[in-house]
Amino acid sequence: MADLPSLAVAISASSIVAVGATLQGAVGFGLGLVAAPVLVLIDPHLVPGPMLFASMLMVGLTLWRDREGIHLAGVGWSVVGRFPGTVLGALAIGAISADQMETAIGAIVLLAVAMSCWGPRIRPKPYTLVTAGVLSGFMATASSIGGPPIALVYQHESGARLRGTLASFFLIGGVMSLVALRFVGRFGMDEIYGAIALVPGILAGFFLSSRIAPVIDRGYTRSAVLATATAAAGIILVRQI
Repeated sequence: MADLPSLAVAISASSIVAVGATLQGAVGFGLGLVAAPVLVLIDPHLVPGPMLFASMLMVGLTLWRDREGIHLAGVGWSVVGRFPGTVLGALAIGAISADQMETAIGAIVLLAVAMSCWGPRIRPKPYTLVTAGVLSGFMATASSIGGPPIALVYQHESGARLRGTLASFFLIGGVMSLVALRFVGRFGMDEIYGAIALVPGILAGFFLSSRIAPVIDRGYTRSAVLATATAAAGIILVRQI
């Protein structure tokens, strides 16, 4: 019979999840970026299933709060790209070492940030969204960090549009990933009990992010996206040191 994690594990895990959820609720992504590497150290069983299942609550809350900003066409085109990106990521995992994979992904994100800063303005058009969807699916499968490509496409949009659209994309992608985990025996009652321990952190993070998001929306959305994407790349590269 499945058991809830110990109180010490639950408090530690929920605390780091609260930090990640605050970032994601304010910027649009970052929960997995902050929480996943630490949860592996606290209790490896909390990743990926429990973490992913708990993140669906955060995604749902953000989706409801920022529902008026959702760009449905953008979600559709991004999901089109996510399918082949996920397949490519799965194939790459079997062909390339984990260290090489993460180094390449970190470099790709840094390159994308540099292009965003000094290259032509990226707009949410079908071809950019499909490309971002492919990269997101690839990165999410290979390193569990799939937010930066889509966020960079929407960096010039309003905060509500960025967060609402990303939440919609994450909801679809998360369901796909949970179904896949279920098929390979990595998602069941044990993982659901693990996710329950993370719920307080999700709720606290969403509450805090709802206070921070209006501040970021006063012209700081693009800076927040670029800073978070750069941090994501940095964390990936630091893992290899």
